[in-house]
Formats: sequence, C-alpha cells, structure tokens
Amino acid sequence: MLPLSLLSWNDKKRSRVILTGLLTAGVAIASATVSVAAAPLPTGPPSAPTPVIVRGSPGTLATVDQDIARAGGRVTEQIPLITASAAEVPASALGWLAAQPGIVEVTPDGPVQLMSDSYSPTTDPGSLSTIERELGVSQAWADGYTGSGVGVALIDTGVSPIEGLDGAGQLVNGADLSFDGTSPSLRYLDENGHGTFMAGIIAGRDPAAVSGHYAGDSTDFLGIAPDAHIINVKVAGANGAVDVSQVLAAIDWVVMHRDDEGFNIRVLNLSFGTDSSQSYLLDPLAYAAEVAWHQGIVVVASVGNQGGSAPRVSDPAIDPYVIAVGASQPGSPGGFSVASFSSHGNATRGPDLIAPGTSVVSLADPGSVIADQYSSTGAVGTRFFRGSGTSQAAAVVSGLAALLVEEHPQATPDQVKALLTSTAAPVAGGAPAASGRGEAMASTAVQAPLPTAVQSFADSTGTGSLEAARGSLHVTLHGVVLRGEQDIFGDAVNTAALATVESYADSWWGGTWNGATWSGSYWVWSPTVIDWAYAPWTSNSWAGVPWSAVTTPSGIWTGTSWSGTSWSGTSWSGTSWSGTSWSGTSWSGTSWSNDGWSSYRW
Repeated sequence: MLPLSLLSWNDKKRSRVILTGLLTAGVAIASATVSVAAAPLPTGPPSAPTPVIVRGSPGTLATVDQDIARAGGRVTEQIPLITASAAEVPASALGWLAAQPGIVEVTPDGPVQLMSDSYSPTTDPGSLSTIERELGVSQAWADGYTGSGVGVALIDTGVSPIEGLDGAGQLVNGADLSFDGTSPSLRYLDENGHGTFMAGIIAGRDPAAVSGHYAGDSTDFLGIAPDAHIINVKVAGANGAVDVSQVLAAIDWVVMHRDDEGFNIRVLNLSFGTDSSQSYLLDPLAYAAEVAWHQGIVVVASVGNQGGSAPRVSDPAIDPYVIAVGASQPGSPGGFSVASFSSHGNATRGPDLIAPGTSVVSLADPGSVIADQYSSTGAVGTRFFRGSGTSQAAAVVSGLAALLVEEHPQATPDQVKALLTSTAAPVAGGAPAASGRGEAMASTAVQAPLPTAVQSFADSTGTGSLEAARGSLHVTLHGVVLRGEQDIFGDAVNTAALATVESYADSWWGGTWNGATWSGSYWVWSPTVIDWAYAPWTSNSWAGVPWSAVTTPSGIWTGTSWSGTSWSGTSWSGTSWSGTSWSGTSWSGTSWSNDGWSSYRW
C-alpha cells in the first residue's frame, strides 16, 4: 500500500497512515464510465496519458495494477476500499485495459469544482430541507412527530458539540472505546468528522429553530428527527481505525445501557460494515446487531458502497432482522433511482429499502480531518459539508425510525421495519436486489396504521469466527497486525461464551468487557511495547482548543493505521466528500484524491 498523509494540523505536524482495512460505506466513482471496446494492446508511440480510475473485482487489486503497467500506465494511488487504483494511462490503451479479465470498469478521473455559493437550503437537491420535503418529513413534523424523547445511539467516530448539535439534551456522551479514548482532551470528540456529519443528518437542530414550527422553517438547519437525542458511542479516532472487537463492545454497551436515565435508546445507527464472508447465522458482528434488535432497538445498517460488484451486502447489514439501507439519488424527471455506488446484495439478502445518499449536506466539524483535508471539494459555506454514501442513507432512515418510535412508543423493531418498508415508494425500474421495497417515505409511514409484524428468520448464534467477521479489514499498530480470535488488548475472544452473555444483555460489568478494562486510564504510553496488549494508544487534541495547541506524550501524533481494506464502502459508509461524493476515495484516510467527478457540478 502507498503511504498517504492523513492528518494535517495547524502546526503542520503530520502522521503517516496506511489504509488497507475497514470498509466505510464510503466511496463512489463517476457514473460516466469510459465507453471502450475490446482491442489489442496498442503498439507504437504511446498517446497522451489520461487520468482514470480502474476498478477490479474484489481481491484483484494487484492484478489491476499489473494490467495498468502492461497498458503503459502509471498507478498514482491505490483505492483498496473499492478494489481500484487511480492511474494515468495512455488514451490509446484504454480499450485494451477495460477488456481485461477482472476489470469491472474504467472511469474518468478529475478534480471537483464545488461552488459553495450555489447552495440553497431550500432548492439544493442534497440539502436536508429538500430531502425532508421530498420524503414528507416536513409533513410528519406538521403532524407532531419530531423524534421527541427518542434516543438514537450512533456508533461512529465520535460527535463534536458544534452549533446544531449543542442544544440542551441534544447530545449525550455514552462510551468512548476508541484508541484515543483515554485522552481527556479527545474523549468523545470527533477528530475525523464522519460521526458529526451523521449526527447532523439524524438529529441536528439550529438554536434558533422553534419547536412546533419546523415544517415552515426554511432558514435553520434541521435533521430528520430534530427533537431526538444522540447517544454518542465513539469507536474510531482521527483516521477511522477501529477493530471489530471494539464495535462488538460498543453494540453490547448500547444494549446494556439502553434504558439508562435520559437515554431511552430505541434506534441504533451503524454507518459501517465489513466484508465478512461467513453466514449471519454464525457471524459475531451480525449476532450483536441482532441481539440489539431483539432487545427492542431498531438497528439501521448501511449496505455498503460496492455497487453491483459486491457478492453481498456488508456485515452487519447481512443480518435479515436489521434494516439494511441502500442509497438513492434524484431521478429524472423527478422521483428517485438507486445510486450507482450502492451495494446490491444478492438473491438471499439485499437492501430492505433505499434513502437519499447522494451529495447530502450536513454539519461540518471544524478542525477535523475531513474538514481540513477536503474543504476545497466538500465544503458548503463555512458550516456545512457535502457527502455521498450509504452512510448518509442509513442516517436518514435512523431519523425516520425515531419519528415512528415517537408516534408508536410501544412498537417493536419488527413493526417499525414493516411500517417503513410497506409504505416505501417503489423505484421505477429498480430491481429489488438494489432498491428493496423502494424509497423510504415519512409522510405515508406516519399516516399508516401500525402493522402486526413478527419476523421469523433463523436466529444467529454468534459462535463463528471473530477473524472471519473482520473479513479483509485489520488494524495495524507499528507493523503489528491484529488478527485471530483476540480483541485489541490481545485477550482471547471466545465467541460462544460471549454470545451467551450477550443474549442476556449482560456482557458489560462496569467498564469491563471480555475481561479487560475499556475505560479510564488503563492505556499508557510505552514506547518499548509493540503488541496489542498494553499498546500505546495515546493521542491528544481537541476540547475547545486548537489542534496546534495540543501535544502528545511523545510529542507527535501516534495515529494507528489500517492494513486491510476499510469500514463500509464496505465500512464507514460515507462514500465521498465533495461535489457528488467525498472528493476521493474514502473518508477514513485513503486519500480523497480526485475520484472522477470532473464533469459533475452539484
């Protein structure tokens, strides 16, 4: 993998990060595929190089790069999240390259020019105001349903209490299980920007917005469920690095604390996923999500951003109980269509429904990696950012679920899912494998009677392999890759024993999970220890102070890195930060390097 610079703070310090790990439902590439026919490899002087994105079938990245070289091209950056490489290839060789076995598509690459002054909160296709009007959310508000009293747990990169998320009771900090969670100045805060963006979609609310008058408000920023509250459960830091064991602990924490005073957790948003290949009947991540579902929590998971090339949706969306969400884009004329990057799944399991996930505008997190690195392509004014992915789509549906839970406080997750899917608007020409039951619609859902619904899928046992649940996604510390049936502390994970205590919602004891302390000052700096037990997971930075004013015990940032593939492209499911997507490849630190939107203006 190519080393890519991820963090660029005001003091110009840099950490070097390698991404090959957890999938963020995060990367879309241009929909305008280069039209080429099979051709022999050209001979003679090469023509001018053309910047392209070359995408291969899963597991063929090395072959993709070999084919690029044989075509006389040069790889400029690898994009493991979508099994692709950015490259410069002679125009005369594009036909030959596109015809090679395993090459899925070759798309043009170019810089994004986003005109922030063209943004209008009431007319921009990606603004929440437009989305809320088209999905009938404004009508649901007018009917009196705003998510009031409903807790939405967000397992993500943290949430920063910026304007729009800083109202009284709007944001409640839960657990911080991230690698930098022991640093007081970083705890709960979002150095990356992904979690804050999702929180804004779900339950953002500007201070001037007046309860009872949201439907007619065309000035203030309002999330889908503006009176719901976010329970912030942080599992990833600045570069997004997180292991499956952390996510399992986070889901278990949510289940254990769902009824704590002031929480009332009824919805759980999971805008990420892995490329696990084991059955949901065994997979421990799918099992944890399913346990949360059976404990009364509506679990919403993104399907991933692999388009039609992925053999199945991401884990934990593979579990048939949870609500698996794909992304839509505005159709023409009017209506919706499935976004090209949204994973289709297969005949066994696909999206349950779709929701807006293209060029969605939400809250920017000042000083975060995304805000600092991708402002030239993703910033919308000074407060907002624009991004695409099934992450965004899942956040929209989590907000809708909060509206329905307020309307029907005794509804089971099965009933909420049935209400959303039965009232979704069919997508013209959309195959169920890609669009499920159609586009989620708030206005029809709140006006429909609560159905009687009991899902009867075979229950997962969760006794499978933790390593298999990671799929190709692994975190790395100083060259040490976390593999096998062990958590981030190096402690063995017996998935069968864990599944038993999870079934009783009893896997947490104080700050202890799987026999180790996951909170407090347990992790300490130790430059001589390079292992997953007592490893140096320390960083420092942000709590109302500039990044440049903060230092770490070692004097430098010690970000962890990935050595696998990434969370939800199959991982942190935001697909791109820019005009029509995050401006490059994945929010989690690969690059955002001009992923092919030169002909698009959003």
